[in-house]
Amino acid sequence: MKSTPTLAEVVISVYSACRRMIRVLLLLVLSSIVAYSAPATLPNPLPEKLPRWRGFNLLEKFQFHGKHEPFHEEDFQLIAKLGFNFVRLPMDYRDWIRDDDWEQFEEEALRQIDQAVAWGGKYGVHVCLNFHRAPGYTVAKPSESRNLWTDAEAQRVCALHWAAFARRYCGIPNANLSFNLLNEPAEVDHDIFLAVMKRLVEAIRAEDPERLIICDGPNWGQTPVKELATLKTASATRGYMPMEVSHYGATWINSDHFPQPTWPRSLRANGLLHGSWKKELSQPLRIDGPFPRRATLRLRVGVVSSRARLLVKADGVSLLDKLFVCGPGDGEWRKAEYKEQWKIWQNLYERDYTASIPAGTKAVSIQVGEGDWLSLQEIGVAVAGSQESALSMDSHYGEKPGSLRWQSGSLTSATLQDGAWLRTHAVEPWKQLAEHGVGVMVGEWGAFNHTPHDVTLRWAEDCLRNWRDAGFGWALWNFRGPFGILDSERTDVHYENFHGHKLDRRLLELLQRY
Repeated sequence: MKSTPTLAEVVISVYSACRRMIRVLLLLVLSSIVAYSAPATLPNPLPEKLPRWRGFNLLEKFQFHGKHEPFHEEDFQLIAKLGFNFVRLPMDYRDWIRDDDWEQFEEEALRQIDQAVAWGGKYGVHVCLNFHRAPGYTVAKPSESRNLWTDAEAQRVCALHWAAFARRYCGIPNANLSFNLLNEPAEVDHDIFLAVMKRLVEAIRAEDPERLIICDGPNWGQTPVKELATLKTASATRGYMPMEVSHYGATWINSDHFPQPTWPRSLRANGLLHGSWKKELSQPLRIDGPFPRRATLRLRVGVVSSRARLLVKADGVSLLDKLFVCGPGDGEWRKAEYKEQWKIWQNLYERDYTASIPAGTKAVSIQVGEGDWLSLQEIGVAVAGSQESALSMDSHYGEKPGSLRWQSGSLTSATLQDGAWLRTHAVEPWKQLAEHGVGVMVGEWGAFNHTPHDVTLRWAEDCLRNWRDAGFGWALWNFRGPFGILDSERTDVHYENFHGHKLDRRLLELLQRY
């Protein structure tokens, strides 16, 4: 039998309910103070069909460095003034916890997020809240001490955080606010991914049953998951393909070997070869002949993940069998690097290995048998008395390798990377997801400021045209900064003064056209 609550318990319960109602009312009032002058009525999103939002990521809470950084009202004002209607706020949970206790929240930081939500309503800009770093999960450095995918305590606390946000913003319309659960889930088992998403979704809907929720696809936002339809969530992909264009010169990834970007460009074969540990992606890279004369094959090995056995065969006959085992200290590698998030070594070799191709060979296959994966940076073929023909290789994780051709003494790859290629590889899989009843948008995209401006504009227009035709919205990374339209610090742009900022007018006008 339940006991009758005490007077003190009743008072506390009523007080808590009143605080919640007052917070929601204040947010609604702030959101509607100047609703009459908002540039346009925000579209109503549905999990099975998202609007074609167009906007930017704002990064004030992207990484916590010991200080609560507020968002800027001017950003919302200018974004609306320029004709855009969406912001995504990638956030680091360490910003709103108190004294490193991930179950105690710091009200000052949360009020700064409240203010951003209110400014979204004030200026007619949809606000999407994202956990870029969540309890137990991040793609940034340093890694989390716990693993959200395998640690029940991390899952409990992450759900607790999302539940707190759901309570805080319950009553704000979906037209104004959405939740984007985790930024770019990386290497995670399909069923585990779905189980964790389900737990977070249920925590939110226990507090706010109607809240719009968006899940980034796994494999860094590259893989559609049709089962999200059963959770009644939308999904977000990325617009960074190919990385050699979007991330040229980026210091936070291994971009040292990227060639000078061009667009469109001849497609280089994928030299990232998966082994038996990822059977679904394990496939040989082929060089189709014939090879009428004896030739020397040169393979420049780049990064090796943990352990990989490199196998080279000519018409099924072994030419090279080399086992790579990574670890600390000195070795064949040029640099040893321990990946804390996966508890493995991934070493950079940048070393050539050769094999002799017999005359009359019809085709050569190059694959990883036992192990994880390795990347080939370059492949060269030389016939005695002739100059070597060499090709640089791409490294696309999660993609199967293609094929090359040896013809008339030349090694070639004939496929062109252009708008049609982007549509096939980066848009069509997500259109198929949309047909399963999952709304789709591009949560991040853009080109770093080291990519030449004319290349950026040609590539960006192909991306934008494809997304417009597919009905996908997008959010550029970022508004102010090296990917953005303001203060990007490119060296090949004639900037225009705009409200105290340096405006990239050509990029802005391109975005406005789409």
